[in-house]
Amino acid sequence: MSKMMDEIREQPGVIRKLVVEERQNTKRIAEELKSHGAQFASIAARGTSDNAATYGKYLFGIVTGMPVVLAAPSLFTLYDAKPNLAGSFVVGISQSGQAADVIEYLEGAKRQGALTLSITNEPTSELADVCDFTILCHAGPEKSVAATKTYTSTLAALTLLCASVSGREDLVDRLLVTADAIEEVIDACEEQIAEKVERYRYMSECIVLARGINRATAFEAALKMAETCYVSADPYSAADFQHGPIAVVSDGLPCFLYAPTGPAIGSMRDMAKLLHAKGAELISFSNDKEMLDIAKTPIRIPVEMDDLLSPMVYIVAGQIFAQYLALTKGIDPDNPRGLSKVTITR
Repeated sequence: MSKMMDEIREQPGVIRKLVVEERQNTKRIAEELKSHGAQFASIAARGTSDNAATYGKYLFGIVTGMPVVLAAPSLFTLYDAKPNLAGSFVVGISQSGQAADVIEYLEGAKRQGALTLSITNEPTSELADVCDFTILCHAGPEKSVAATKTYTSTLAALTLLCASVSGREDLVDRLLVTADAIEEVIDACEEQIAEKVERYRYMSECIVLARGINRATAFEAALKMAETCYVSADPYSAADFQHGPIAVVSDGLPCFLYAPTGPAIGSMRDMAKLLHAKGAELISFSNDKEMLDIAKTPIRIPVEMDDLLSPMVYIVAGQIFAQYLALTKGIDPDNPRGLSKVTITR
C-alpha cells in the first residue's frame, strides 16, 4: 500500500494530538487578538493550504462573525502594491513554512502593524519565524507528495483557534468526536471505494461540486485527483456552477458531489437532479439517502456530522478515492510526475 494511504490512516491521531498540544496556545492567541481589536482577517496560502484557508473563511464567518478575505500574495510579490492591512489579523498557512510569497505577505502585514499568525507543520520554518504566533500541525513527517494529514490538521488548527476566539468550548469536544468519525469513515469507506474505482480507470476529466463550507472539500478533492491521478478535475461551488459552467455537462460526464446533510443539502439535491436529467454520471459522497439513491456510484458516509466540521470527514473519503484511483490507473500516488513535496512560488 502507498505512503499516502498510511498517512490517511494517521489523521485521527494527528487531530487528537493537535488538540492536546495547541489548546492553551490558541487561547493565548485569542486573548491577544481581543486586545489587538482586529475587525477583519486575511489568510495567505497556496495550493492545498489555500483550500484550508477557504474552510477558515467560512468557519470564522459563521462562528465568530469576523469577515475573512483570502489574500492575493501577488499584490506584494509581483505588483509591489501595499494593501492596507494595519490593525487586521493576518494568517499565513504553509505546511512546509517555505512558501516565499506567503512569507513576504506576512512580513508586509507585520510591518504595517497587523497581528500575524502562521499555521505550519515545521516549527523552525521561516514562516514561523516571521509571525507573532504559530500553531503547529503536529502531523509528523509527510512522505507522500500529496498532502493529506497536513490538510486535515490545518482544518483542525483553524477550528481550535475559532473555538478559542468565540469561547465555543463545544467545538473542541466536537473536534475530538470528528477524529473518531474519521476513523469510522476510513474503516467503512476504504473497501467500498476500492471496489468502485475500477469503473473510472480511464476517466480523464470530471466536475467536482459542493456547497457552503464544503466548497473547500470540492476544491481539495479535485486537487487530489489532478495531482495523483492526472485527471482534469474542475471544482466549483454548486451555486457558481449554475452560472455558466453547467453548459459543459454532457451525457456520461462524471460529476463528484460532496453532500453531507446540513444547510446545503437541499441545493445539493437539486443539483443532483439537474445533473441526472442532463445525463451526467453522479458519484455522490453523502449520508443522505436521496443523494445516494440518485447516484450511479454512491459512496455512503456512515456518520451524521456537524456541518461545520464535516469537511474534515468528507475530504478523507476523497483522499481515499484519489489514492485507489491512482493505483488502478497504474500511477504511484506518492510520487506524481513533475511534482515535489515543497513548491515555492513568488
